[in-house]
Order: sequence, then structure tokens, then C-alpha cells
Amino acid sequence: MGGRLATGLLDVTSDLAALDSRGFWVVVLPYDAPPVCARFERTRPTVGRPARRWVGPSARAWRSSLDRTAFTAGVVAIRERIADGDVYQVNLTRRLSAPLPADADVLALASDLAEGNPAPHAAVVRLPDHGVHVASASPERFLQRDGRRVASQPIKGTAATADEFLAKDRAENVMIVDLVRNDLGRVCEYGSVEVPALCAVEHHPGLVHLVSTVTGTLRADIGWPELLAATFPPGSVTGAPKLAAMDVIAELEPVARGPYCGAIGWVDADRGRGDLNVAIRTFWFDEGAVHLGIGGAITWDSSPDGEWAETELKGRRLLAVASGAMVTA
Repeated sequence: MGGRLATGLLDVTSDLAALDSRGFWVVVLPYDAPPVCARFERTRPTVGRPARRWVGPSARAWRSSLDRTAFTAGVVAIRERIADGDVYQVNLTRRLSAPLPADADVLALASDLAEGNPAPHAAVVRLPDHGVHVASASPERFLQRDGRRVASQPIKGTAATADEFLAKDRAENVMIVDLVRNDLGRVCEYGSVEVPALCAVEHHPGLVHLVSTVTGTLRADIGWPELLAATFPPGSVTGAPKLAAMDVIAELEPVARGPYCGAIGWVDADRGRGDLNVAIRTFWFDEGAVHLGIGGAITWDSSPDGEWAETELKGRRLLAVASGAMVTA
């Protein structure tokens, strides 16, 4: 991750306080499972491809945890909750799954993703003894920390081209910026939380996003456990208000999210630095299958068919790469 390969596994823990100790840590924070913090002996620049090539499932093998009828019904249900005043926005997702190919190597999948769907916050973690096989082509930063300075860059708003953004896209983004400001405000010095960029347009393979930046200065008594307790799960993949949105997610989504919609990244405890992505556009292996999560934010202005189409747009290129049908930018 970040152009570096971590090797020489030293220890693995679920205790987030370890991130304030010593050493270089690779971090996987599933949305709904215990954290995995792995300390490594050394890092070096990533060079070359893995020896094993990725051979993925056929394009016809993928199945969705929510079909179109169920997903659009979920959109309708969320709009009803919004009308009742229970929530303002809920991120509704579905899981695509296919049989895991024989001798599948998540490093090989990540290498194909780096070529076919390059992303600024990509990461791959393979810890076979701990059941972790994750390849993320994430475009989104959850938390970047440098000493006491912290930044988050939530994405909300997706379109095929920049001139196709709707008013609802900006509304989604502003809602989540307010949520992130509130989350960081719980652990940052009073008056230090700022929004230096609001709804900036970023271009990614096959689509564009609206991205905002929220920054702050952590209080002196705040470490990684406190920072993550205040901000996790990321607001961009939950909704607002966060806890109410998570309750709706638990009701409407039939399977656990796993690593998807959590966070993946690294922490250099010796230097007080770290960078975690939002684990979207993320594949993982589990129980003989390869999975990919896709979803989007539902607001009052959402249309069921439009939200389904957005998930199809987000998944199209990734599935093409994973099934060996590369597409061009």
C-alpha cells in the first residue's frame, strides 16, 4: 500500500492501542468485525508483479445479495424513513459474490486492479494464517494523520462525467461533510476543524466523484483508539445521523459487510503518521468465494432506478477486471 510492501510479520492484534506503540503496522478495520493490526519488520518499494497470474470467475458467475427488486425496495424504504424524520441519508449496499478460483492469490488480483482500475488509496493485505485476503481499489481517504494533524476526504456524488452531477450529489456530500466535522470535533482542539475543499471534482477510471476535505488538530490526549472511536465507521458509507443510519443498514442489508465499508491502511507508530482508506471498491476472499461490495447514498431526492444504475456503474469496471475482461479508460 502507498507504493510499499510490508514483509516480515512480527505480530497480529485486535488492540488498537498497539498503533500508538512502536513499529510499522498494517491495519484492516472491517465494518462489522474485530480489527486486524499486523506489525511488520520492514518495508520496501513495491516492484514487479506477483509470480502467479490472476484468473478470475466468469462474468456470469457473479450473484448479488440484493437483486434489483430488493435493492430498489430498500431505496423506497429509506425514503420513507427520511419522510418520517428518522434519517437524512443512508448508504445502501449490496454484495456481489462468485466462486473463488482454484489457487486464487489476492496479490495477483490486486496487481490486475492496479493496471485496470488504478486508485489513489489502493491496498492489498494477505495474512493467510489470519484469514485476511483483501484487495482494495479505493478512491477515498478515511483518515490521514501526521502527528496531531488529521484529515479526512469523504466522497459523495458519483456520475459518469462531471456535467452529469445532480443537485442531490452535492446535497449528499454536504451532509457527510457536516457529519465528519462533527466526528472530528469530538477529538480535535476547539476551533481547529476546517473544510479547505468542498465538493471538488475528482476523475477516476470510468467515473467522477465529488470529494471534500476536512482537517483538524487532535487534542494532546488523543491516540488512535480515541480517534477511531469518534470517526469509525466512515460517515460516507453509513449516513446521517450515523447511528440511526446504521440501524437502517442492519435492517435492509441481508449479509454482513465484512471488510467492505471499513478501512484499510498503515500506521507508522514511530513517526506518529498513518493513512487509512475507506474500503470501497474492495474485493475479499471468504468461505470459498470472492466478494465485491457496491452501494450508494440514498437521500430524499434519490430514485430507485437511478440508485441501482449508480451501483452498476461503480461495479462495471471492477467486475471486468476481476473476470479478466479488461476495459479501457
